[in-house]
Amino acid sequence: MERLLALWVEPLSEERPDGSTLRDYLRVLDVLGALCPFVEPIRLGLCTLPIRGPSRFFGGDEAVFAAVRQSVCDVLGLEVFLGVAEGLFCAELAARQEVVLSVGQTTAFRRSQPLAALGHKELATTGRRLGLYTVGDFADLKSASVAERFSATVRVLHRVARGELAELPGQRDTRLAARLRSARGEDVVGDEQVGFFGQRSAGDDRAQAAAHRVRHRLGPEGVLVARLRGGRVPEDRASLAPWGSPSREVRDDAPWPGRLVGPSPITSLHQPVALDLRDEHGEPVRMGARGSLSATPTSLVLLRGSRRGIVWFAGPWPLVERWWASGRRRAHLQVLLDSGEAMLLSAEGGRWWLVGIYD
Repeated sequence: MERLLALWVEPLSEERPDGSTLRDYLRVLDVLGALCPFVEPIRLGLCTLPIRGPSRFFGGDEAVFAAVRQSVCDVLGLEVFLGVAEGLFCAELAARQEVVLSVGQTTAFRRSQPLAALGHKELATTGRRLGLYTVGDFADLKSASVAERFSATVRVLHRVARGELAELPGQRDTRLAARLRSARGEDVVGDEQVGFFGQRSAGDDRAQAAAHRVRHRLGPEGVLVARLRGGRVPEDRASLAPWGSPSREVRDDAPWPGRLVGPSPITSLHQPVALDLRDEHGEPVRMGARGSLSATPTSLVLLRGSRRGIVWFAGPWPLVERWWASGRRRAHLQVLLDSGEAMLLSAEGGRWWLVGIYD
């Protein structure tokens, strides 16, 4: 599990009637986002961030702790409790106790916690009657024994106690991401990809919040998303646009004569890779002026010297564009390698280029 730095700000854990708690929590997230773009809101008063990256950047864990404390103090003047451990469950406990655990110490720390730390009163009461006082005592029970005596909820807690799960059920506030978006004025929902049954998961919300923080720190061009545009070949149609930028309302349904038919490669290279095609005698295969190959290609040679055999090919498909200006002549060829890989090649300027890879 990843080592997490957990921040616990107790005054922000209780909602105030005027709604200022959420606004203050948002200010904390924003100022921490300037230190690390991967701050993750868990619930009011609690957030986490991975410690390894910031520690390398600031020159050690203590430097990160000092920067975090100072940042929270500057915006709110509040005391913050910090803790480091592996997994969300132990990281929150470490923050409440202000404990910093090195790699490998989390298991012993988790086992030493009182059984009540799992947040289930009935389990804690029953555990005392059975002589189980710590999380470690509960973890030592066999899974079959727990399944026979306790409910499904307790069986999940048993997996947390054993370290098989990193967080408790309900440890996260699943509505918090939506509330934060609303507080930022980001309630407008545009075109989005939803799940199989039309739902959005908590992971989708966390990813969108992370993208917003990265864009806030790096600028509009800091987060790019893939979009399709008009064109005849996959490398022309694939484009990158800033995340959150408005999409075109009118789709490009122009016929594009000479357009390469599907299927399209799953990966379209923004920077084509130069390569050579060889025939059975090892001689270069070239494109003729009339759009035909000089010989049957039997192998593909990358510039770094690796050679792949070709077991099948289709094409070429010549394409002439912008005849009214300088003109652009190229042709495309599909090849299937003996390794099972399928590639889309382009011939232009007297050279062969790798422009796409099929799934």
